[in-house]
Amino acid sequence: MISVLIECKDQEQALAVTLASLVQGAVEGIVAEVVILDRGSRDGTALLADAAGCRFLEDPDLRDVVRSARGDWLLLIEPGARPLLGWVDHLGQHMVAGTMSARMRPSREYRLPFFQRFRRRVSALEHGVLIPKRQAIANAKSGHSLESLGRGLAMTRLKCEIVPASVLALR
Repeated sequence: MISVLIECKDQEQALAVTLASLVQGAVEGIVAEVVILDRGSRDGTALLADAAGCRFLEDPDLRDVVRSARGDWLLLIEPGARPLLGWVDHLGQHMVAGTMSARMRPSREYRLPFFQRFRRRVSALEHGVLIPKRQAIANAKSGHSLESLGRGLAMTRLKCEIVPASVLALR
């Protein structure tokens, strides 16, 4: 089972896109919970999280969040990112067979224009990060962000694709 962790601030619309794409995982029983780590939103993020059945935490300590996660694996994802068809099966297979962290492949259909791909800072969570809970507990530090938890990990690439949040921001 997976606990999905999403960190956001004033990203209600982007969060709605991501939550909609996670429904398949909840229906198939692979997603145990979705935890929203809010960093001071003033929009309807809290209402959206409540309506979607997410656990909503305001300015939480990352270490406490990771420890309290219900899943044996954590999926760290940005608001606005959308895993594409087949992600549930691929993540499930990886969790059964693997012990190492993994990330999804960027979608070939939804790509940034060539020069925009080189002129921006790439987030560690851009393609999602699937990490075993025990590894996340060991790496989580108080006062840090989800992105810091996803940086510097040795990872394998899964065969499923994700539409990065950066593509949504441009549309």
